[in-house]
Amino acid sequence: MSVPSNFLTATETVALVKSGALTVTQVALDHLARYDERDPTIHAWAYLNRDLILSEAKRLDAIPPEERGPLHGVMLGVKDMIHTKDMPTQHNSPIYIDHHPHVDAGPVAVCRAAGALIYGKTHTTEFASTIVGPPARNAWDPRRTPGGSSSGSGAAVGDWQCHFAFGTQTGGSTIRPGSYNGIFAMKPTWGAISREGLKIYSVTLDTLGLYARSVADLQLLCKVFQLADDVPPPSVPKPLSESAFAYIKTDQWDARDGPSPELLAAWDKSKALLVAAGAKVVDVDLPAEFDRIQGHRNIHIMNGEGRVNFLAEYMIGKDKMHESLVGHVENTKNITRRQQLDAYDTVAALRPVFDKIASQYDAVITPSVPAQAPMGIESTGDARFCGMWTALHVPCVNVPGFASDEGAPIGLTLIGPRYEDERLLSVSSQVAKAWLNADKEKYLPFAAPAGVEHSTA
Repeated sequence: MSVPSNFLTATETVALVKSGALTVTQVALDHLARYDERDPTIHAWAYLNRDLILSEAKRLDAIPPEERGPLHGVMLGVKDMIHTKDMPTQHNSPIYIDHHPHVDAGPVAVCRAAGALIYGKTHTTEFASTIVGPPARNAWDPRRTPGGSSSGSGAAVGDWQCHFAFGTQTGGSTIRPGSYNGIFAMKPTWGAISREGLKIYSVTLDTLGLYARSVADLQLLCKVFQLADDVPPPSVPKPLSESAFAYIKTDQWDARDGPSPELLAAWDKSKALLVAAGAKVVDVDLPAEFDRIQGHRNIHIMNGEGRVNFLAEYMIGKDKMHESLVGHVENTKNITRRQQLDAYDTVAALRPVFDKIASQYDAVITPSVPAQAPMGIESTGDARFCGMWTALHVPCVNVPGFASDEGAPIGLTLIGPRYEDERLLSVSSQVAKAWLNADKEKYLPFAAPAGVEHSTA
């Protein structure tokens, strides 16, 4: 092996550990060396215990080969609002400093049982529910935000500090950091993965998010979570020359400052690359009924449910909460129950409508973010392109490959109908082959050995 194992993908690591060419202890040591080198710059981790990591690696190495799971040897970062039995869960809140729930959240338990080493807890915004950035910084350009609320998770995977990481998404908290850090990010179909043991902001919107540096890694993780379509995708992915894609801008395209130059460039170049590969590409406008989901109906749902889900913290320590969370409980935006019910009913009725539209194409393509990651870490950036898809409960995959003239990554999102996660990943694997090196010459240099690829299909 010519490079330290932290620069390998999860699938490569699993194969080498299985063959005996690599031990879990060596994988852990390589990741800890990367942490020592880069944590003073990136600050991805809210909690990391070196002794615990090496103890877990030793335990995993002692498991007989025939008893090892499909994730044996991979390092998994966990957003610090997801319970872990052997680490604190602190939610980036003074209310929960050194809080030990002593239980694994459902997704953590699944991955631990499948052989993953639970490596540490990644920084989040407060309760994964504000836009105030935590200490984490962008993996490509530490002057910029890594996005949020899954800030540390996106930065850690983007900086080769773990193979996988969990995020969550209520608005755009998984897809946005994926775009900003130049990695693959997946928001699965709502309800496809358990949320037991996650801090809930919105029951209707919250979804576990997944980060990796290859589509194959996401496919491996989704297989562990048993995300199986009713009709499995073909074992050999459908070629782009036989595929059709719908480009949808949504009503958010011209909102605020409109699309940035880097989004416009990625939009046009991505189309040209697909067409050059033989794909059919069409521009599609959604019916007017889809307007105002983002920024209106999803906010009515989010804030209405936040009134319920932050009440306990409000009663315990109102003075220790961000003012926006206090505002949810006190309903300072005066959202009525009638508005909340209208949002529930309107969005629910539009979900099968969108499924029908999306089923006519191999994937819908839409922006992940309006622009490159903003300078500074005070704010996590603009998630306006993500909120509608979260509310519609559809699976989304950020595919990287594009960059601004300043060398910062920007990705685009592929979307499919609900519970067609496997097919969407299969399509994403082929799109990634066309897009991944689109703007390679623009990227800022990254801190990695020569010849290391940041992301692979």
